[in-house]
Amino acid sequence: MATLSLTQFVTLDGVHQGPGGPDEDRSGGFDLGGWVFPYADEDFGRFITEVFERPTAFLLGRRTYEIFASYWPKQTDPADPIAGKLNALPKYVASTTLTSADWPTTTVLGGDAAQEVAALKQGLDGEIQMHGSAGLARTLLDHDLIDTLHLAVFPVVLGKGRRFFAEGATPSAFRLAGARTTGAGVAIQTYEQAGRPTFGTVG
Repeated sequence: MATLSLTQFVTLDGVHQGPGGPDEDRSGGFDLGGWVFPYADEDFGRFITEVFERPTAFLLGRRTYEIFASYWPKQTDPADPIAGKLNALPKYVASTTLTSADWPTTTVLGGDAAQEVAALKQGLDGEIQMHGSAGLARTLLDHDLIDTLHLAVFPVVLGKGRRFFAEGATPSAFRLAGARTTGAGVAIQTYEQAGRPTFGTVG
């Protein structure tokens, strides 16, 4: 049985929208995209390289798939640690609107996302990785299907944009499994799923 990990970039106020560039995701009139760029130093690059050493497959939401598929197939350097994995390994896209996928080694999961991903985890070995795909990630978190969360918190507040942990998220508890900070100030925290929160009164 495979494990499922998620690597998610967020701002201090929890925004995940448009991290990679101004035109990556302008939905809802969002005009503050590209907030990762000032913090993409060697430490951050080292973290990303380490993440991409581990996957046996990838799971993506439709929007993230379309962003990735427009860029990564054009990166053909065999020494590129990210492109090499993304282009060669199996990719699964959870979408009820996408009917086919042109990026080689891609399969569309068109049914109920939680059921499809639960079956996928049962049928594969190793580590299935999600990157971004926040809408799909929230659904899977609600069903306790994400085992490990790598949360990269960037030291910037945007004040608008889609937030990762939005109102109505299922109450969940996590165990801190690792933490590091890049030279540019990105706090990278690794959490493992730990069921539901417990509550009490202080004092």
